[in-house]
Amino acid sequence: MSKSKFLKLQEKLLIQQKSAWLSFNDKQKKSIFSFCDKYKEFLNESKTEREATETIIKMAKAKGFKELDSFEKLNPGDSFFYNNRNKSVVLGIMGEELEFNMTGAHIDSPRLDLKPKPFYEDSNLALLKTHYYGGIRKYHWFDIPLAIHGVVIDKTGKKREIKIGESDDDPIFIISDLLPHLARKMEEKSVREMFDAESLNLVIGNMPISKDSSIKEKIKLTALSILYEKYGITEGDFISAEIELVPATKARDIGLDRALISSYGQDDRACSFTTLKAFFNSENKKKTRLAFFYDKEEIGSTGNTGASSLLIERVVETLIKKSGSKKSPNEVISKSIVLSADVVAGLDPSFSGVFDPRNSPLIGGGVAVEKYTGSGGKYGGSDANAEYISFITRVFNENNICWQSSELGKTDVGGGGTIGYLIAKYGCEVLDVGVPVLGMHSPYEISSKVDLYSAYLAYSAFFNDISYKN
Repeated sequence: MSKSKFLKLQEKLLIQQKSAWLSFNDKQKKSIFSFCDKYKEFLNESKTEREATETIIKMAKAKGFKELDSFEKLNPGDSFFYNNRNKSVVLGIMGEELEFNMTGAHIDSPRLDLKPKPFYEDSNLALLKTHYYGGIRKYHWFDIPLAIHGVVIDKTGKKREIKIGESDDDPIFIISDLLPHLARKMEEKSVREMFDAESLNLVIGNMPISKDSSIKEKIKLTALSILYEKYGITEGDFISAEIELVPATKARDIGLDRALISSYGQDDRACSFTTLKAFFNSENKKKTRLAFFYDKEEIGSTGNTGASSLLIERVVETLIKKSGSKKSPNEVISKSIVLSADVVAGLDPSFSGVFDPRNSPLIGGGVAVEKYTGSGGKYGGSDANAEYISFITRVFNENNICWQSSELGKTDVGGGGTIGYLIAKYGCEVLDVGVPVLGMHSPYEISSKVDLYSAYLAYSAFFNDISYKN
């Protein structure tokens, strides 16, 4: 039976949203699963911004990338990396033109940090005081297995790397919750008031070091003596340390069909990994390609490793100098194009009331294109130009990329931002494009493998395009 004119009109005029899985054959689905196995390895190896930086540089070196400062002169085809204080990193491949196609992702995630003087003893327990980092739901962090990651600089200036809780024979650490039998008054409070940040105290020991009554805080001393024996560090060394508590869990498949992934840190290592793989596999020789992996996005992109620093200017100035160009950094950046690569909130059917179902991305619907961010009337956000959005979506369509539009919830319910507005201040075109997730900022975020692969294909098409004129 031939299609009616109205059915044809519907197909022509209306958005046809479907599962991205339907766009891939069985052979392609095997590629998706293989790709995501590598992604899970990346998640397990890169739970902190320092570990992610180390992993990215290791992968870059394996492909022949060299430190940017090691080049006296940059020529088309030269591949380089710039390590920014071991907490953010930039990868680049020089093109025939200085103007670049750039992605910007972030490699920090919400977590718990240790306070400068964290050790104390109370009620026959040794504990550590914490200070949460980023927008966590505090109740998520009680009674889950936690691992200790980080660096301590000892009194001699030597760096000591700590990782406890990831190996099968390692101990784990727990923040204990209140039993329900005694929680009646606590449960009368709002969720925000119910869980006090000062109750996020990590249990690390129970054994006294000695019977000697003259020794104070015997259990705390046991913990510190173990750390001293293994790492050569003292309590005072923690004042200058960067110690992070992260879930002591591995990335796992979800569902009978294994189509989903659960893991800590998918915000934003989902986009970090997919942009990284797309960058390595791109073949555009005309335009310079840059991939930025920033720190500190979860606390406003502040500091000298975040996107509000002058990192992009510093890198571009170096490229100009080493390529012999006479252009100014602003001239180069303003004529470049950027994708802000950060995860977006997928529509959760269990909490559908806070989402606009017509404008929220679906898990398994493909990579998400988000025109604007911000809150309360787009305040503090980035709002991409129509011309640039049209260009990017045309590139995606021409390359058969599964994509969907996105918005962060109902208008007056909340909001959020990315690094997009910080990059847009240089006059370049910027659009947010990322992977939809459920449970964002939780210890077990959920993503779809087909969305991850679609993001990889989308970023690949972006890096390879040379047609846009800004």
